[in-house]
Amino acid sequence: MNAFTSKTNPRFDPSQRQDKTKTLVIANSNIRQPDSFSLVERKMAVRLGVKRLIDIVASVSALIALAPLFLAIALFIKLDDGGPVFFRQIRWGLNGRKITVFKFRSMRAEACDPSGIQQTVKGDSRVTGIGSVLRKTNIDELPQLFNVLMGEMSLVGPRCHAINMRAAGQLYEELVPDYHYRHIMRPGITGLAQTRGWRGPTARPLAARARIACDIYYVRNFSLLLDLKILFKTVVIELRGGTGF
Repeated sequence: MNAFTSKTNPRFDPSQRQDKTKTLVIANSNIRQPDSFSLVERKMAVRLGVKRLIDIVASVSALIALAPLFLAIALFIKLDDGGPVFFRQIRWGLNGRKITVFKFRSMRAEACDPSGIQQTVKGDSRVTGIGSVLRKTNIDELPQLFNVLMGEMSLVGPRCHAINMRAAGQLYEELVPDYHYRHIMRPGITGLAQTRGWRGPTARPLAARARIACDIYYVRNFSLLLDLKILFKTVVIELRGGTGF
């Protein structure tokens, strides 16, 4: 029997080809299709949309309700040393964009450090009389509600850092390789790190890394419920005396 009269080569058996095709179909059925991923993205988009809506409603309501307080604070700051009411600083925003953040000025005008290199410490001689009250109660942070309304910040998120802010004498991005991952979301007036006690000067590398670890955890595990928990804990901390200085 020669090659032309031999039986069909088993490798080309049509039934085996059908079996292979069937196996591939079964295997592919276990792979998540693009539709599955888009559903997750849609859910996240909805959550972020609701978060933004809450930011707008809350910031507008707070700015209206606090308008008399803002005017009173502005008057006290002017009477204290006659300098500008607001302190402006360039900080990291969403996706690494640079934004101008507003605070009530709590230090002598000539001693303010817009670069963020010189961090505030307890008993800082640069702080004014009214400034010490504003910082202790964290009222100096309230003008950031304008940043929230403009869409540059959120009520809750990783805390907004100055561009040149140092940790243990190094730029944060040099000390923590994943530092900029925290900028995937809008910075917040309050955040997870602050409710866990990681606030103030970062003279030690461990404290700086712990703070960023909290920020990254928040970004990876964001939910509206987590935001509510952080807001609630922030209010409780402030009612107990706050953590500002």
